[in-house]
Amino acid sequence: MNQFSLKILAANKVFYDGPAESVTVPQYDGDKQVLANHENMVIALTDGVVKFKIPGGEEREAITGLGFIEIIHNQVTILVESAERPEDIDRVRAQEAADRAQEHMRERQSVREYYHSRASLARAMARLKATSRKSSP
Repeated sequence: MNQFSLKILAANKVFYDGPAESVTVPQYDGDKQVLANHENMVIALTDGVVKFKIPGGEEREAITGLGFIEIIHNQVTILVESAERPEDIDRVRAQEAADRAQEHMRERQSVREYYHSRASLARAMARLKATSRKSSP
């Protein structure tokens, strides 16, 4: 059997809970793909796109915030701050958020505020990237 149990849990909802054939997650040094019977591990995730294939070959995506993936005995759990479908993202609002984050980064601020602004910019850029893919032919 080339499937595993996948749960994608955001802070405010269960994004997906069901079988999967593969999942690709954004980590700090690139993307990592998980297939059935992967070794047990926990990995920190960065903002980006989680891609997963469900039985039958359908591919799905989730735009996610920071989080973790836990792989234990063919059960994969992804815990993230936020998870959205690309079609649910408002491109105008995402662009405004990116502009605001860039402006904040230009201002004099504490180290903590700088990292917060940088994280906001990363989230906005991931959302914009997802909306540009969805609108292209």
